[in-house]
Amino acid sequence: MIIERTSELSGVTRTMEIDVCEQQIKEWAEGKLIQDAMPNLTPTEREFIMTGTTDEEWETLSDDIN
Repeated sequence: MIIERTSELSGVTRTMEIDVCEQQIKEWAEGKLIQDAMPNLTPTEREFIMTGTTDEEWETLSDDIN
């Protein structure tokens, strides 16, 4: 499924192809923990669904802090 999210860090809107189904999205939206609703996804994919943030953005933020 193509997921589109706007990053909470940068405000940039991106899309990502993620192996997730409507039922999993629904369970998460209804309050199930994302790692329980979508155990097949990587932490990076789950973070993107939740916040729209990518690994590259986290790395850039980390570099800016250090």
